[in-house]
This record gives sequence, C-alpha cells and structure tokens, in this order.
Amino acid sequence: MADVAERAGVSQQTVSRVANGQPNVSESTRRAVQKAMDELGFRPNFAGRSLRSGRYRSVGLCIYNITQFGNLSTLDGIMTAAREHGDAITMVEMGDDDPVSLEYMTKRMLTLPVDAMIMSMSIKAEDFDTFRPSPGFGTVLLTMYEHPHCTTVDSDQYGCSMLVMDHLLSRGHRQVRFVGGPSYSVDSNFREQGWRDALEVRGIDVAEPLRGDWTADSGYEAGAALAADKDMTAVYVANDQMALGVIAALEDAGRRVPEDVSVVGVDDSLSASVPHNRLTTVRFDLFSRGRRAFEQALLGTSPNYHVQQIRIAGTLVERQTVADLR
Repeated sequence: MADVAERAGVSQQTVSRVANGQPNVSESTRRAVQKAMDELGFRPNFAGRSLRSGRYRSVGLCIYNITQFGNLSTLDGIMTAAREHGDAITMVEMGDDDPVSLEYMTKRMLTLPVDAMIMSMSIKAEDFDTFRPSPGFGTVLLTMYEHPHCTTVDSDQYGCSMLVMDHLLSRGHRQVRFVGGPSYSVDSNFREQGWRDALEVRGIDVAEPLRGDWTADSGYEAGAALAADKDMTAVYVANDQMALGVIAALEDAGRRVPEDVSVVGVDDSLSASVPHNRLTTVRFDLFSRGRRAFEQALLGTSPNYHVQQIRIAGTLVERQTVADLR
C-alpha cells in the first residue's frame, strides 16, 4: 500500500479509501490511485478487511440448474441487490451427482468466504424437514415450502392458481382440466393444489390431471388426450410452453381456442419468441424474488432476526385465449 501511495502522491489512508470503495475521494484522486494500483499489481487484502469488519461482504448462492426458466431473472435481482449493497455473490452450481440436501449445500458454503447464503431448489430437499441452519449464518431458501428455521422466498405458485381459476370460473367455466409439469416439481404441485382447491371449495368435481415435462411437445400430447373430452370447456396449463402445445393439439382436433375451449398458462415466457403472442397467462416478478432473497440473507446475519415466509403475488395477463362460456 505504501508503494501505491508514493506513486499516486497520496496518503496510505487515501489508498485505503479507494480500495474499499469509500466516498469522500475526488474523481481525479481515485483515478490516480487506481492507475497506480494497476501498474503495481496491487490488490486489496480482503482477508484482512474481513478480520477488521467481521464481514466478508459476499453472499453465497447455491443453485442446481442456472438455465432453468426463472433462474436467470432471479439471479439478476440478486446481483443487482448485491451491487447496491457493495457486496459480491459467490455462486456454486450443483451437479447432477450432488445430493439435494440442505446440510450438504451448507457445508459447501461454509468453506467459502461468505456471510450468508441463498439456496435455490426446484425439488424438495431430502433433509428439508430436519435441517437447521448454522447460527448467525443468514440462510434463505427459494422455495414454496415453509421452513420453521429459515426464511423462504418464492413467487406464489398456489396463489397464481387462485388468479387463474377465479378468472375462468367468473367467465362461466366449470369443467376446467389441468396439465401439470413433472410430479417432482414443487412449482407444478403447488399450482395443481390451487386448481384442486378452487374447484372443491365450489363443490365442482375434480377430474384427473395430466402431466407433461414442461415442453410444447408434451403439452401437445396432453391436448390431444383432452380434445376427446367434450364436457371440458377450459384448460389450465402449468407453463406457457406446454400451453402452446395444448392449443395446437386442440385446434388440430377441430376445437377452437377460445371459442370452444379457453386456455391459460403460467410464466409469461413467450412474448420474446412467439410473434403475436395471444396466450392469457400469469406473470411473476422474478427480479423481485432475487432482490428480496438477497436482502433477507443479509438481515439473517443479525442475532435478532426473525425468519419470514415471503410470497410474491403473480399478475394475470389477459390476452386472447379465454372467452365467456356460451
């Protein structure tokens, strides 16, 4: 640090302010110090800084499939919040051979210089019910399942079904079928439960749901099977890609959408890839999901922190695939 200060013609205290990103340094001085640091190959001693402050100023993110829909938008929210707080994100992507275990993920993170962690899971961890977070180590789970000892943050997968079903039922539909994702999917299971509850509370019989694998092809298979059900007047589909397939199959079978059958999807993912997107769907604010998870992870390092179960409501986006029952 002394060499940097000498070359830049400033005090060591000023070098420290620049290295730590502190204010009260003129832009010209900041540039001069940064130039000297670059020329001398100087890097701040983050280990020493953490010893002085008691913080690493980094939050860990443990994720199983970063390319899965929604994860990139959530990551954007996490990264933006981290920048605003002057923190970094240390990301660990788990592989197919890694166990889906909160204890396992925690042990991985505790070997890294992080103050807290966010864990993202599309399925329920095998030790979810028995897991206890490390004291003082902020732990946030991105999941719909509530946990007594960890804050959980997620889009409201159950509530989105209430939005969809209220919309369809208010338009006169009673025979509403459901096409879900894989049986292991947390999101799909909560959406299915919302669909069931909305029908049962009104005394409407619940037909057997169909399942796909989130792809349009699997939606087409489900739609082809549903086309023969002449009593059905609406289909609630657990994501937009499968909804596209359902619509194609229904129309190939001579059933018009929405004149004969109304269709609603979830996630509002088609507008960037499908011209003249007409699908009624539910949109989630995944950026806010990430931002709130990061903020709760930081708060979770406080000894006085109380865990929360945070659910972010979706928004119904009405387009042209729902009509009144005639």
